Amino acid sequence: MSTEFIQAPKGHAKAGFALITSEAELRAHVWEWRTANEIIAFVPTMGALHDGHISLIAKAKRHASKVVASIYVNETQFAAGEDLDTYPRDHEGDCKMLKRAGCDLVYIPEKMYGPHHSTTINVGGPALGLETDHRAHFFAGVALIVTKLFNQVQPDIAVFGEKDYQQLLTIRRMVSDLDMPVRILGAPILREQDGLAMSSRNRYFDGTGREIAGKLNIIMQTCAKDILDGYDINTATKKASADIIKAGFDSVDYVAVADTHSLELLSGTLGARPARLLIAAHCKGVRLIDNCAVG
Repeated sequence: MSTEFIQAPKGHAKAGFALITSEAELRAHVWEWRTANEIIAFVPTMGALHDGHISLIAKAKRHASKVVASIYVNETQFAAGEDLDTYPRDHEGDCKMLKRAGCDLVYIPEKMYGPHHSTTINVGGPALGLETDHRAHFFAGVALIVTKLFNQVQPDIAVFGEKDYQQLLTIRRMVSDLDMPVRILGAPILREQDGLAMSSRNRYFDGTGREIAGKLNIIMQTCAKDILDGYDINTATKKASADIIKAGFDSVDYVAVADTHSLELLSGTLGARPARLLIAAHCKGVRLIDNCAVG
């Protein structure tokens, strides 16, 4: 990796941009910031950054005096057969983006789990259903890595994107239930010109797959409008599922409408209840998730 990034020696936090790989060095930085009464915001990532990630850094900077980002491809949220080994990685490019965005510290731990690690965290409430129906392991892995990172970084604030809306609510529930002193902020979804939600996995697409993927947002917005216009939720979501397949997608995991705060699934007509439309579908070997507010 390029040597332009500051490697802070243990026990001393240098000014400017720092790239750190050890927990001890991270804690030294955090301790120095704490003694200076800095407000620390944290943006955890798995790398392969895009403008959506950088928008999280921008939001973090508006709420804190120091911003930490982490890069770690978390093995506990991948099941057998998923893309752990092929998940895109570009640490040097990511660090350059984060430095330009004004991030103060990038933490890239070499490992997060010891050989005898045996602790798990299971969150209920908003973590149940939807993603869990198709990736039963996922939120346990997310909850575990986020808890470990919160313990290491000790942030006042953490920022997560609304594209992973169920994940955002799951983390909020975990933080509340476990009395973690971290304020969780959500950041709006950033989209490409055709409406496709920005995602690191979009790099997997060839030209044909990318063209098909761009239709997902159009179908989602049409479904949301139909529900707002008084259509029965089950009727509207079934039509959206059919439209996704007609557009060239391989399969649909779910199209569902849920309460904005609890993620309780809704049916019938919406009325005045705040809701979220959530979608997961497969396009040419790439699994896409997306969501939008309804009302």
